[in-house]
Amino acid sequence: MKVDPGAGGGVTHSPNDTARLASDLRLAVGRVTRRLRQAHAVGDVSLSGVSVLARLARDGSESPTSLAEAERVRPQAMASTLALLEQRGLIRRSPDAADGRRSIVAITDEGHAMLAERRSESVHRLGAVLDEFSAEERAALASALPLLDRLAERL
Repeated sequence: MKVDPGAGGGVTHSPNDTARLASDLRLAVGRVTRRLRQAHAVGDVSLSGVSVLARLARDGSESPTSLAEAERVRPQAMASTLALLEQRGLIRRSPDAADGRRSIVAITDEGHAMLAERRSESVHRLGAVLDEFSAEERAALASALPLLDRLAERL
């Protein structure tokens, strides 16, 4: 591991230092997540709830079982998340036309609005901080995004 002065004084890792990179990445991502989470009001929708809403907005209606698999959580945890979202009017359940024993979950207009507001707040907060970064630093972060997406999909 060495300090790379050309990258804003950041730390670079040798390809053989995977464990250290994994540890540093977990800490950095955790700090960003906590800071964004702290910016939202107490009683606001949880990160898992926001993730479910975002998935429903992007992919369309899903069964609770499919959502649990996609979000990689236990069905019981998904049931709790969905119950809270439904209680707040952010999702609605309807019977599955193909299998009456199952339900299908869809995001409501209120869910879309809350998701847009939450994204706007987080994007505004991130944007304000990113404005303090140099163009080169922003480009470095942008170039890492596909790798971070791939990492998230494989976890």
